[in-house]
Amino acid sequence: MKGKSGLSVFVFVIMLILLTSPLYAGGHGKGVHWGYEGNIGPAHWGDLSHDFRLCKEGKSQSPVDIRDTIKADLKEIEFHYSDTPLRIINNGHAIQVNYNKGSYIIVNGKRFDLLQFHFHHPSENTVNGKPYDMEAHLVHKSNDGQLAVVAVFMKKGKSSPFIQTIWNHIPEEQGHEQAYNIKINVYDFLPKDKSYYAFEGSLTTPPCSEGVQWLVLKNPVEVSADQIKKFSSYYKMNARPTQPLNGRVIKESK
Repeated sequence: MKGKSGLSVFVFVIMLILLTSPLYAGGHGKGVHWGYEGNIGPAHWGDLSHDFRLCKEGKSQSPVDIRDTIKADLKEIEFHYSDTPLRIINNGHAIQVNYNKGSYIIVNGKRFDLLQFHFHHPSENTVNGKPYDMEAHLVHKSNDGQLAVVAVFMKKGKSSPFIQTIWNHIPEEQGHEQAYNIKINVYDFLPKDKSYYAFEGSLTTPPCSEGVQWLVLKNPVEVSADQIKKFSSYYKMNARPTQPLNGRVIKESK
């Protein structure tokens, strides 16, 4: 009995450590309460936890204002996206769709696997100081651990069938993934012209980790006013302000 009791205490302690660890929460700062307003907003992220120090000390932070770009011979992004069952979570900071394994992009000969995509309102990156109505971030990871984000601007216009499918299945309860017997393919969401801006940056949420390759598609996709309103009913504002370039160069595909 003593052996079983000791084992139970050990298991309890291990679970407690895991459940309170930021790593358990997905590495996006969920172990510490943060948000977009007040004393837990972006201006204070770097003070909320030692793990978030790059949010105020980092020199290659995202998002950025895209201007004064340099035209460059950037290779086309190779998209290899497959259909995936719809798995969606309202995570308390954004609406996120998790992607099954097997979809990826090739950037300069390097493969990055698609993990998930999520949405911000308004856009986080801006162009010549102006934000778009929304922005989608498609988050990828390479075998060596590097992250690459394909960003898609969203502007008010005609309704998007792809977005409507997502919006129709947003969970009301935060923190729990919901799975549906519906297939989607995020390639259907992308603009036809996939020219892009490229720069080195960071995660736009805590812990604001740097070394992220940003690929911002130049051409926005359209979503309806009602679709923008629907998202804003969940998240009125979930965009980090733009950060200093600190000498970084933004390249633009020809």
